Amino acid sequence: MKSTGLIMLAAALTLFAAPASAQNKPAGKDTKLYFLWPHNGVTVKSPFWCRFGLRNMGVTHAGDDYPNSGHHHLLVDVSEPLNPNEPIPSDKSHLHFGAGQTETQLDLPRGKHTLQLVLGDAKHYPFSPPVVSEKITIRVR
Repeated sequence: MKSTGLIMLAAALTLFAAPASAQNKPAGKDTKLYFLWPHNGVTVKSPFWCRFGLRNMGVTHAGDDYPNSGHHHLLVDVSEPLNPNEPIPSDKSHLHFGAGQTETQLDLPRGKHTLQLVLGDAKHYPFSPPVVSEKITIRVR
């Protein structure tokens, strides 16, 4: 009887601990995430279109747990690395495209900006290894 109680307690603790741990979904083989536009170093007039490219994985909606697929997140002027054990934040610098979008129109203030794409899984966690684009720098006039 005592061992049954311990098993039940262990099972309950496992259920509560699971959401706090990283998803660690594997990334597709030879996956590449990149910008179709803008290119690194260009000067653009705001607002401008930003288009995303992905090779060897699929794009789907947030919440859809299809194998080998995820959705885009655009990091604007983000210098600190993402924590792989936490969902990608959602704020003015971490833009989510959970409807499966592959482009957006950005309206950024004049000046120099960095852009980087990150592919997130159904629950907004980065893949393992992370699927990220090259960080590009653009200038808005």
